[in-house]
Amino acid sequence: MKTLGLTLGKFAPLHKGHQFMIETALQEVDELIVVIYETTVSPIPLHIRANWIRQLYPAVRVIEAWDGPDGYSDDREHEMREEQYILGLLQGEQVTHFYSSEFYGKHMSIALGAVDRRVDEARGQVPISATMVRSDPFQYRDYVSDLVYRDLITKVVFVGAMSTGKSTITEALARRYGTTYASEYGRDYWTAHQEDRRIGFEAFDEIAVGHIQREEEAILNANRYLFVDTNAITTYRFAMDYHGRAPELLTHLALENAQRYDIFFLCDDDIPYDDTWDRSGDQKRHVFHKQIIADLKERRIPYITLRGTLEERMHKVDEVLRKFQPYSNYFGDKSDYKNTCHRSHAEG
Repeated sequence: MKTLGLTLGKFAPLHKGHQFMIETALQEVDELIVVIYETTVSPIPLHIRANWIRQLYPAVRVIEAWDGPDGYSDDREHEMREEQYILGLLQGEQVTHFYSSEFYGKHMSIALGAVDRRVDEARGQVPISATMVRSDPFQYRDYVSDLVYRDLITKVVFVGAMSTGKSTITEALARRYGTTYASEYGRDYWTAHQEDRRIGFEAFDEIAVGHIQREEEAILNANRYLFVDTNAITTYRFAMDYHGRAPELLTHLALENAQRYDIFFLCDDDIPYDDTWDRSGDQKRHVFHKQIIADLKERRIPYITLRGTLEERMHKVDEVLRKFQPYSNYFGDKSDYKNTCHRSHAEG
């Protein structure tokens, strides 16, 4: 007889305790269904939470329960609503084993006519809960997979022309917030490979890929925020400046940037120009600054302009981060978004 397991939850976020239960079930049954509920306890959208399980466990059948019962209760009326909902989703499929680590395993297994399979209910083998992870993901980093953890971090990128303070503010904010940062890969690459202050056309693809790899390494040890010094859009503008065109991979990566980062800050060219040997002059900086702004506008990427001293700029970043809501399309409330993002976009 074929055995069919079922488990359900919010997985907000998915942690090693959930994974232990899923992996236990996969060893014991022929097929496993995981039902994932929509929830307000976490800002992470349902489809992202579902995709964590799909990517980590391709053999699992994942069902996104967008209209599932809300809340978490041992009230019998709530239990009955949940039972009816799950039975409706199954459309007559016979579950043989119901997996959980909670009290609701009893009523759900009875309703399904399935074995009540509790896995580590006392949290003895994996002492973690989603509530604990939500309270401080960095503290409980060891209990969250890399795939999940990167989606718990707010990615903040600083763009702008050369000598506009991007590296300085990125490093300073990482110290202030006790987190990691990703430095500009392109600058390191250019220094190592330039000939007569030039690099080849294909090198720009290498820079874009190398920079993303640097980000991916840094984000795994980040604490709430990852601060990033430049991105593929800046690299794209440099390619256009050097060669009048950009490689295909770099062009594609630059297009993806609107989704890659949560917040864009544009560092203004109002600070003194640092005329080092590797730069092309203040006039070039002003032109490149205008080109970056035009590129952001063309891509419809909202950004926030940073002006003034380092402390003034950092104060502005602090203010934005206090209002920012992950996976939201506005800062604090809609009026803040209009006044902060859209105004700065227009100011650009």
